[in-house]
Amino acid sequence: MANKVEPAFFTQTSAYSLAAVTLIGVVASTAAKSFLPKGAKWQDKVTFVWLAFDAMIHFSFEGSFLYLSTFGRQVNTSTGPFAELWKEYARADFRWGLADPTVVSLEILTVLGAAPMCCLILWQLVRNDPARHYWIVVLSTAELYGGFMTFSPEWLTGSANLDTSNPLYMWVYLFFMNVIWVVIPIWLMVDSYGHISKGMRWAQAASNSKKAK
Repeated sequence: MANKVEPAFFTQTSAYSLAAVTLIGVVASTAAKSFLPKGAKWQDKVTFVWLAFDAMIHFSFEGSFLYLSTFGRQVNTSTGPFAELWKEYARADFRWGLADPTVVSLEILTVLGAAPMCCLILWQLVRNDPARHYWIVVLSTAELYGGFMTFSPEWLTGSANLDTSNPLYMWVYLFFMNVIWVVIPIWLMVDSYGHISKGMRWAQAASNSKKAK
């Protein structure tokens, strides 16, 4: 019996994929410098960069996954640069190569709901519209729920579809590429909670002051 050939630790597709993610990050950072005023708070700058990065990832990478995984298609039987990118990720999480219905359903919400919401908040951020904080909470809640529903069913069934034997798959694809969609949304929710609660308390104090006169 022939020995099983283990996949290479780092491939050309790995390099192209990570380079593409880095490029999207650079574009997001450049956009923040172009569209936000120079005196913008650092929190607003970080929020802009994240939302721009988030939107581009959802529209491009995850949008391509959605196309390759609907109407009878699946990544493992598709061809092209985006198919190769997702085949690379599917080596870490096999479900992404097989059009898993739960994953595809979540990606429909992500691409058609979360990505446009990112663009709405970016527009509000440029206009310094405080209403953005409500939508930031909605978006962040959706991102956290999506991450939970992506991995919780897998953990409850023994993680049979996850390959953690390769450090690249474990720490970059599965850990880093997913944890940032947990840590940053939580930070955004905490920041927006501060703005919303402050505004509501100020409005309450103003209302009480008028009643007292």
